Amino acid sequence: MRILDVYIGRTFLTYCLFIMLILAVLLSLFELISQLDDVGKGSYRLHNAILFVLLTLPKRILDLLPITTLLGGIVAMGAMSDHGEIVGMEAAGISVPRICTTVLVTSMLLMLTAGILAELVVPTMEQQARKSHAQAISSDEGIDLSREGFWLRRDNAYIHVEKMLREGVAAKLDIFRFDDQKHLQTFTHAQYAVLQDNSQWILHNITQRTIDDGEMITRQLPTLAMDIFLSPEQVRILGLPPYSLSTPDLIRYIETLRVSGQNADQYSIALWRKLTVPLATVAMALLSLSFVFGSTRSISAGYRITIGSFVGIVLYFADQMSIQWGLLLNMSPFGTAMLPVLLISGITLVRLRKAF
Repeated sequence: MRILDVYIGRTFLTYCLFIMLILAVLLSLFELISQLDDVGKGSYRLHNAILFVLLTLPKRILDLLPITTLLGGIVAMGAMSDHGEIVGMEAAGISVPRICTTVLVTSMLLMLTAGILAELVVPTMEQQARKSHAQAISSDEGIDLSREGFWLRRDNAYIHVEKMLREGVAAKLDIFRFDDQKHLQTFTHAQYAVLQDNSQWILHNITQRTIDDGEMITRQLPTLAMDIFLSPEQVRILGLPPYSLSTPDLIRYIETLRVSGQNADQYSIALWRKLTVPLATVAMALLSLSFVFGSTRSISAGYRITIGSFVGIVLYFADQMSIQWGLLLNMSPFGTAMLPVLLISGITLVRLRKAF
């Protein structure tokens, strides 16, 4: 029995990985074509574009996991059914629910992979990709990117920013201001800064230390206006998309955006999607079984794959568009993130009830 479980699980994973490879290569080519538009800007060259595509590959794999699980399950189990292996297993006393349980348990590995990618791999690789892209494009504008954010110089001030969000919010700023003799005059630390409509920046939650006659004076300020240090275009280049942030960063920036009066729904959706993508992966594995067992077992493999591919593509685009629909209709972030999972689970439940 254990040997058959391993065989079923290995076949299922093999087809999932094969389909993932095809789709990931295809989407990576599309991404490379879109990056060619930036080749030639600043010091951005073809090898930078290829590196960007490689670094953003984990995000594409994460997005593709649910649909590849569906297609991998249909192809793997369909092939076993067409070859009479499923019938042989049933004749040997292995029930269909037992086979389905094996597929479900194997899909847990994909669910675990989705969780690891979403929390540990994608944020690190995406941030590195965005930083390399921004550094190459903005290399002539005095911005120096580092592993912990970026540095820039404005007159006699050196500014370090840990992270920049696309909504015009800079997190954890350290500002070192020097006099003409290059002596440190003030050090200012702000929890975050918000870009205003007039292109001015407002610092919030500030600790400022000033050196005066050899003495250091420390004061706390709620807000402080600052001259322009980044233009809206630079914010667009340096800003990190919500999915590139880890869970602790998302929680922190959601709170920051809310405190600053900005809409944090996009970041809240990104936070909930870290949970729903693994759930959608498991739901897709169950959905694939409904194309193989039950009354559809007499259907040809090609027809099954065609229908499954159509359903998978529709669900993939519905998943991607649900974010925009949720933002447009002002739905709750939790509801927006859960909508694709509920849709897939509902279709799965209906089809499995018909199949068995």
